[in-house]
Amino acid sequence: MGQGNKEEAEQILGNAFGMLVLFGILFQIFGEIFLVRILSLFGASEQVMPYALEYMRYIFLGSTFQIVSMGLNHFIRADGNPKIAMLTMFLGAGVNTVLDPLFIYGFRMGMKGAAIATILSQALSTIWVVTYFLGKRSRNKLRLAHLKPKKELISRIVSLGMPGFLMQLANSLLNVVLNKTLLAYGGDMAISAMGIVNSLQTIFIMPVIGLTQGVQPIISYNFGAKKFDRVKQAAKLAIVSATILVTIGYLITRLFPRQLIALFNRDPALLDFGSFALTRWFLFMPLIGFQIIGSNFFQAIGRSRSAMFLTLSRQVIFLIPAILVFSKLWGLDGLLSAAPFADLLSTTLTAIVFTVGMQKLEVQRRSL
Repeated sequence: MGQGNKEEAEQILGNAFGMLVLFGILFQIFGEIFLVRILSLFGASEQVMPYALEYMRYIFLGSTFQIVSMGLNHFIRADGNPKIAMLTMFLGAGVNTVLDPLFIYGFRMGMKGAAIATILSQALSTIWVVTYFLGKRSRNKLRLAHLKPKKELISRIVSLGMPGFLMQLANSLLNVVLNKTLLAYGGDMAISAMGIVNSLQTIFIMPVIGLTQGVQPIISYNFGAKKFDRVKQAAKLAIVSATILVTIGYLITRLFPRQLIALFNRDPALLDFGSFALTRWFLFMPLIGFQIIGSNFFQAIGRSRSAMFLTLSRQVIFLIPAILVFSKLWGLDGLLSAAPFADLLSTTLTAIVFTVGMQKLEVQRRSL
């Protein structure tokens, strides 16, 4: 779009939509076939397994809706309508919030009801995003002719989407390693406590993810239009904003660790360990904002390899090995120290690569 190539933009939209549907169906099939193995791999105990099976069996059935609605929502932002993209998120979350108590308590469907409520809300979001690209509000249209796969476009889509995919894969792998290690050194109580810590981490990091998703199309568009001053300005604003957000979250975890854990569970032993785990795990949290924005900056300008390497540095290259090694050396204390260790090293690495990238961008600007 930054280069004014509307035809190719719509071809990318069509090819991406076809891939979303295809992978949604494949995800659904493989999820149903290997459901028990997947849940076991993620550390589901005998007590948890029946509930997990009941919930995930239905979630996998609706996985195509989730994948299509989430994927096309990124295109709505890139199409220049971030407010509509935001409404998509509120629509799905709002409907899910209303339907959850209705199905769980009103219809007495338990975990199955929660899953069905989630599927219905995702289906509504899918209808919403597809209708947008078929209607008058969109600049780029979803056309039948553009659904035909093109090898070169698919290759570019996969290449630029790989960092995001690997980030999700890394999170899944991290959960497997973390849960297995927690079970070995701390049992169900440690897993429950770290589940709360991870939930709080999601709450504090999600605004940064939102910033990342919001700034990516701005950086990409201006990079394509060779407006490098605006690229640098957008990146700087995103980094400052992300750092402020995570610093606020960091201060909250320092001032109210026990109260935050108590929002989820008031068991005395879990409160003690959970509040300690929260403060230790988030020790270098103010660094995370820059690391996330800095690594995704390279995805926005088309340098997928750099983005992939930096994205994986925090979760895979540093954190997972640190969890395995530190836990063997120092038990649970070592395991909890793995996160600040990974945050510090990955941020340092990102700072070096980002600085070099900005210098190259300045050279390009001066050559115009």
